[in-house]
Amino acid sequence: MPNQRELVLQYAQDTYGTTADFPFADDWETAILRHGGNRKWYAILMRISGEKIGLTDGRIYDIMNVKCDPLMMGSLLQTPGVLPAYHMNKTHWVTVLLDGTATAETMYTLLQMSYHLTAPKRKNRRTTKQ
Repeated sequence: MPNQRELVLQYAQDTYGTTADFPFADDWETAILRHGGNRKWYAILMRISGEKIGLTDGRIYDIMNVKCDPLMMGSLLQTPGVLPAYHMNKTHWVTVLLDGTATAETMYTLLQMSYHLTAPKRKNRRTTKQ
């Protein structure tokens, strides 16, 4: 059975046509999911020490950072497996543990939110009245 990291990467491929890229030399564990048009990150998947996210059990965790609506931050941080963002703006990003603590529904919902929040902006076309 695939692990949650693999499930996220497959979901991104199937839903958004996004394949991960690995922009850091000699680091094939850190995967970036980007929009095709504007190349903005909508998720980063990495492996980090639990101490970096306030967990003191000495384990290494697979995590996913995603952008979220700041108005939802308080309730999101009450969700099992969702923590303040590691290495990102903590007002706009959260970290999701990919160890089974967060449900698949939580993972996919937050990934979808992040995808939409980082989407290319539509240009506002003004029509001229004559």
